Amino acid sequence: MIVIDVTGRVPIFEQICRGICGDIAKGILKPHDRIPAARVLAKDLGINPNTVAKAYAALERDGIIYSLAGKGCFVAEHGNRADRRFTDEFEQKTREALHAGVSRETLAEILERVWTEMSEKKEGDSND
Repeated sequence: MIVIDVTGRVPIFEQICRGICGDIAKGILKPHDRIPAARVLAKDLGINPNTVAKAYAALERDGIIYSLAGKGCFVAEHGNRADRRFTDEFEQKTREALHAGVSRETLAEILERVWTEMSEKKEGDSND
């Protein structure tokens, strides 16, 4: 499920890309699953269809989805491309933080804290 934060700093088309990649990484979307048409998703999210089209074009360029004329867009046999989109960004931000003087220990503490929070959230979700 894609959630858009219109007040955030991340461009909306990138939020769409992240949402679709997240659904692929979680196994919600599987290879050859059809994704919503750009106009349908735009209407559901209350955004401009061109923004969704831009996101779909980026995902197709990265080999995460493919389109068939007259049929729509589908999840590609992606291997780890959807995951890689997240890990590449994580690596870039890690490099920036280290370059800015953030210590390795601080980054490790942050990673451990986030890991713990996410693990606890997953356990709480499975108990519902």
